[in-house]
Amino acid sequence: MKLVTFTHNGSTRAGALVEGDLVIDLHAADASIPATLLELLQGGHDAMQCAKDIAQSGADGIALTDVVLEAPIPRPGKALAIGLNYRDHAEETGQEIPKHPIVFSKVTTCITGPGKPIHIPRVSSMVDWEGELCFVIGRTARYVEREDALDYVAGYMIGNDVSVRDWQSHAATWTTGKGFDTHGPIGPWLVTSDEVDGSDLHIQTFVNDVLKQDSTTAQLIFGVPDLVAYLSSAFTLEPGDVVFTGTPSGVGVARRPREFLKPGDTVRIEIEGLGTLENPVTEEPV
Repeated sequence: MKLVTFTHNGSTRAGALVEGDLVIDLHAADASIPATLLELLQGGHDAMQCAKDIAQSGADGIALTDVVLEAPIPRPGKALAIGLNYRDHAEETGQEIPKHPIVFSKVTTCITGPGKPIHIPRVSSMVDWEGELCFVIGRTARYVEREDALDYVAGYMIGNDVSVRDWQSHAATWTTGKGFDTHGPIGPWLVTSDEVDGSDLHIQTFVNDVLKQDSTTAQLIFGVPDLVAYLSSAFTLEPGDVVFTGTPSGVGVARRPREFLKPGDTVRIEIEGLGTLENPVTEEPV
């Protein structure tokens, strides 16, 4: 099932994307289904099953071209990310393969959706792309064993861990360089984990139709089960929390000469089975 957050006629709510590029307004079809995707995930198995039943019912939908897709989880409780999680990316940046996941937070106000602009901020021109697989937590998780970890994953989507490289180096935590407004595009939809296996998906990033990153999630140093087990041992993961799993080689800062995004560029990330996330690059509005 493909779950979306969409805006139509001035109202933003949760929907299911079905064949024929139709979006079913889940709450309108069944008032017992929460109106937001975050609330839907918080509703647990029963709410998700109701949504699936509606998606498969042939209910009337709205043409995809008539809605605006938003970030599937516009304001997650936590937006976590993993650094240096592809072997080739660690090698291209000259850093050792990590022994444990390198975890940082992306400020949740950085989250934005498909088609929304990535801003070049007034304080830096060193803005880089990072195409990533994201997963979303579907059940409260604490001290989860690796073998049970996928039971806590609601689904997968595409993310772009946009990075302001000079600000990233201001401190060891990376928080400021990874959390600028608009620097966390996610989407275009959440594909539930019963329909996709995140362990071996082809991932590509294009800038202005030029291929920059080309890899597979099989190259992750710490896979999704590892991350759920590790993160849930530190703190409680809650429904709707988003985890960016890391980026493969091909980022701009590691190229010679270095390459950074500029106004007028377009970043397109494609992950097998998850669709395409595309965002224009613009100057930050005054």
